[in-house]
Amino acid sequence: MTQSNRVLLVDDDLELCELVQEFLKSQGFEIEAVQQGEQGVERALSGDHDIVILDIMLPKIDGLEVLRRIRAASSKPVLMLTARGDDVDRIIGLELGADDYMPKPFNPRELAARIRAILRRAVQREQSAGRYAPGEKLVVDDVELDLAARRVGCDGRVVELTGVEIDLLEVLMRSAGRVVDRRDLFRQVLDRDLVPMDRSIDMHVSHLRKKLWGENRGNERIMSVRGVGYILTRIVAES
Repeated sequence: MTQSNRVLLVDDDLELCELVQEFLKSQGFEIEAVQQGEQGVERALSGDHDIVILDIMLPKIDGLEVLRRIRAASSKPVLMLTARGDDVDRIIGLELGADDYMPKPFNPRELAARIRAILRRAVQREQSAGRYAPGEKLVVDDVELDLAARRVGCDGRVVELTGVEIDLLEVLMRSAGRVVDRRDLFRQVLDRDLVPMDRSIDMHVSHLRKKLWGENRGNERIMSVRGVGYILTRIVAES
């Protein structure tokens, strides 16, 4: 399976769109740009693109609403563009199912690198699922991950997770009881290196905790090891 390169850019900044289009084309991408949220939803669901680059600040309907509508019908990879320092939008975007985010202004080379990383991960998910027998699972205490179907259960209930959250959970489950370095999580889950002040993995961990166990138990089951990384704890049976 070869990696595709068709990009949809949804941003109302015409000058930025022209600059991004010119650069990404020089990097071998096919790119279409639209400026309206409604049109962005329509084009994102058309099947003509492999990834959506979505700005949050859009006229009429904003990028978060566009993302909601895309996620209601598709798991297509989405990279959000956010205002620098606006953590609230980033958190909501990742909660709604964005694969990653970049703050504006950004370096076009970094944007191209992020796009390639997200597309690689999407291809790897498809290839990985095909390698497992139907029903093959990872089980750690109350959490169950069907590797072929990429379906997650916790304490007997089905839990809806994003593709990134499933990737993250798989890494933690395979290392259950051991600390996983944040740098390794960035490489294995986001397919890129950790950079200073980047909290994307921390946000994904937070959302994963809440979806699996809620506010109260999440921090106990996926524990943060300060300055190192995260550990999925095992339940100690009472003697």
